[in-house]
Amino acid sequence: MTGTSRRTVLAATAAAGLAVAAGSPAAHATSGGRTPSREHFGTLADGTKVYRWTLANGGTRLKVLSWGGVVQSLETPDRRGRTANIALGFGGLPDYVAKSPYFGGLIGRYGNRIAEGRFTLDGVTHQLPLNDGPNSLHGGDQGFDKRIWHIEPFTSRGEVGLVLTRTSPDGEAGYPGALAVRVVYALTSRGEWRIDYTATTDRATVLNLTSHTYFNLGGEGSGSVDGHLLELAAARYTPVGATLIPTGELAPVARTPFDFRRARAIGDAVRTPHEQIGHGQGVDHNFVLDKGITSRPEYALTVTDPGSGRVMRMYTTEPGMQVYTGNFLDGTLTGTSGRVYRQGDAFCLESQHFPDSPNQPSFPSTVLRPGGTYRSTTVHAFSAR
Repeated sequence: MTGTSRRTVLAATAAAGLAVAAGSPAAHATSGGRTPSREHFGTLADGTKVYRWTLANGGTRLKVLSWGGVVQSLETPDRRGRTANIALGFGGLPDYVAKSPYFGGLIGRYGNRIAEGRFTLDGVTHQLPLNDGPNSLHGGDQGFDKRIWHIEPFTSRGEVGLVLTRTSPDGEAGYPGALAVRVVYALTSRGEWRIDYTATTDRATVLNLTSHTYFNLGGEGSGSVDGHLLELAAARYTPVGATLIPTGELAPVARTPFDFRRARAIGDAVRTPHEQIGHGQGVDHNFVLDKGITSRPEYALTVTDPGSGRVMRMYTTEPGMQVYTGNFLDGTLTGTSGRVYRQGDAFCLESQHFPDSPNQPSFPSTVLRPGGTYRSTTVHAFSAR
């Protein structure tokens, strides 16, 4: 099966699959997980109220905002059973609105960079906002991470979760097509955090949804993640130019700082002299997962914090993983702990199709057409040792 056919699954019931009712409380029996709770988090300048939802199941606690589908907090236990928040974020809404570097955001329409904010589809050129030098990043300056999402809670078969929905109108941020999006955040009885993305469109468009959570397994605000060990099932990566747009090459990681096929410290890679490390001021690169595109989530990586004993494994249907080592955290942001965030105080792992795919014909396609359904799933599994 080609990358396009795997990604765009024709289904007569696509519209029904996006219905909020499929994830509503009335549609499910009560599980052993705690019922999701909601509280007022803040109010936008236009009077729109923003809510924070809290989920807990299997030893994991997740807090999500209706603003941007933001993961504000993610709590898991260490080897001694002590729970800490492992996701960077802010304590109040004004900081998210004014200065968040995508902390915990639900990213769309297109995760990662598109060169010169421009792509041509079916003979029509579309111009996007330029918000990253000469390029468009994460859907532009008003991406999905800066939109209000409708949220419905659910409990089902040992899971507890939230269904987030919104329709992105035709032309929003320059992207064609009215796009109906449904994203499910679920916690399983084993404490796994699963994200299921689905979407349909009424006009051909490009789409690449992901989550931009900043992780520190030692605990938010605990300092550098240089000592975290990363193992990544990827023998190739996509080198970039000076503005972090892929060159089109799928290069081997062997004998480069990007070789994480065996677990190694993140700091070792960041401090290795290499032109590509210079471009990103650290690691800010897409890795080509060995497994390719899959219909069900398959193993991608493991991160271990030797200090706390926390371990996170990720499984995904996506062919790529953007690894970002917090290179642009500069000490100007204060997090939920009251501590400032400095360079290297977190890492991001963004399951995705490749950056700039609309302009790179050799990359797996990100085109979604009417009658097709975009589907993507990523699972975060937590443990301690």
